[in-house]
Amino acid sequence: MRVPILTREQMTPEQQAVHDAAVAGKRGRMPPPAQAWIFSPELAMRTQHLGEFIRYDTAFGPALVEVAILVTAKYWRSHYEWWAHRRLAETAGLDAAIINAIRDGKPLPPCDEKTQVIYDYAHTLHETKQIPLALHTRMVAAWGERGVAEIIGTCGYYTLVSMTLNGFDVGLP
Repeated sequence: MRVPILTREQMTPEQQAVHDAAVAGKRGRMPPPAQAWIFSPELAMRTQHLGEFIRYDTAFGPALVEVAILVTAKYWRSHYEWWAHRRLAETAGLDAAIINAIRDGKPLPPCDEKTQVIYDYAHTLHETKQIPLALHTRMVAAWGERGVAEIIGTCGYYTLVSMTLNGFDVGLP
């Protein structure tokens, strides 16, 4: 990593507050992007709270949120993000064939519409920067307006994460 990993004792009081909030949250630790963001404590505090919501509390649940995260990691070629979230997707029960299709840039194998539309929406948003009305309508039908807001938020947040991991050259463990 291109910045030092600070121990809690090396942190300013503001950085310690971020650290303590992350450790007390659902992650139970300071994830690598937060270790980079910690040098801007306000950014770190706001993003770690957003990340906790997106990772654990969207309408998609643990397996399907990983579809959007993996699509984003693949798009940004964020090796650490792919490595971490592939494991999380497997643990959450996401079909290995879906994970491998995303990795290989292939169409998903036959799956339910709720999974397919998350993939289609995330993939299309990254690749074309636009969402056709028909795809938007499918997303609303499957997930409601909340799902539309949360898929865009998920892709945006994990774009920030991927850019952070790439920009700070966070390597694989």
